[in-house]
Amino acid sequence: MGFPYLEAVVGFMIVLYFFETYLDLRQHAALKLPKLPKTLEGVISQEKFEKSRSYSLDKSYFHFVHEAVTILMEASILSFAVLPLFWKKAGDFLVYAGLNAENEIIHTLAFLGVLMIWSQITDLPFSLYSTFVIEERHGFNKQTVWLFFRDMIKGILLSIVIGPPIIAALIVIMQKGGPYLAIYLWAFTFVLSIVMMTVYPILIAPLFNKFTPLPEGELRQKIENLASSLKFPLKKLFVVDGSTRSSHSNCKDEEEVVAVIAHELGHWKLRHTMYQFVAVQHIVTPIQHLVSFCLNLVSRAFEFQADAFAKKLGYGKPLRAGLVKLQEENLSAMNTDPWYSAYHYSHPPLVERLAAIDESDKKTD
Repeated sequence: MGFPYLEAVVGFMIVLYFFETYLDLRQHAALKLPKLPKTLEGVISQEKFEKSRSYSLDKSYFHFVHEAVTILMEASILSFAVLPLFWKKAGDFLVYAGLNAENEIIHTLAFLGVLMIWSQITDLPFSLYSTFVIEERHGFNKQTVWLFFRDMIKGILLSIVIGPPIIAALIVIMQKGGPYLAIYLWAFTFVLSIVMMTVYPILIAPLFNKFTPLPEGELRQKIENLASSLKFPLKKLFVVDGSTRSSHSNCKDEEEVVAVIAHELGHWKLRHTMYQFVAVQHIVTPIQHLVSFCLNLVSRAFEFQADAFAKKLGYGKPLRAGLVKLQEENLSAMNTDPWYSAYHYSHPPLVERLAAIDESDKKTD
């Protein structure tokens, strides 16, 4: 009798679910705290805090239900051999359509098509509730039902156009890779990621949001001067209009905008982006969550460094103000459980970032 891999995977999923639920319960308790963290007292209004608390608790309750249904479905799919059934049904469809079900590439694409349909159907109720109940209740949703489904259809069509060539290439690599399979797969995913990073803002993102050039003026001049001082190869500047979908906001004050951009350029200057990109290539199941946790630790350290970089350029105060405004306007959680945030957050909580900025001020003094 061989090793029970299926039972081990399902068991691991269930253990992970209970661990993450424990962290969710800790965070839920933190969200229920009736007072602001001391660092934010006098910085965030009580009215905004109450709105943030209500919004975060609504999302937390929804998250409990969503995760419970998700683990139940995923465990059932594995335990009751649903995936082999999908594979067989995909093959039956190909035979019915007069296609070659023995062709591994065609059969795999049909199988993934079945999975995509299943995923869309099972996730749709949660997406609708999140958008048209929770986001609507707290004044963030700007989407119409038509726009919601139009975006969904666009996403499906993009998957149909982009997915098959990528899947086909991966299958060919696995068929021909031999002893160098891992190297070929890594090289392919690396090149693919670079291509997608280049293509996405040019061809894909404009399908969902309106991009307009940032007009000439003081803000554009400040951003160009900042980029030039850091030798960043800035070519174009655009304003993204996401207001047709959500009222979640970004910074609007000019100095705060430049400060946040200085933070982001800090990631580029300190070579954070490439490090994270290369590290992500090594994420494999079933240690994905462990690696993801470690990457979050690295990412959080990078955020502190980028904040310090922006402050060093003289943008400490507007960066601080911008971070507070983003937190306040988007009703982000003010109280966070340290275990929960360490495990889930790629960015440090606002309280920790402000404390770090203030601490550097004290050291400077």
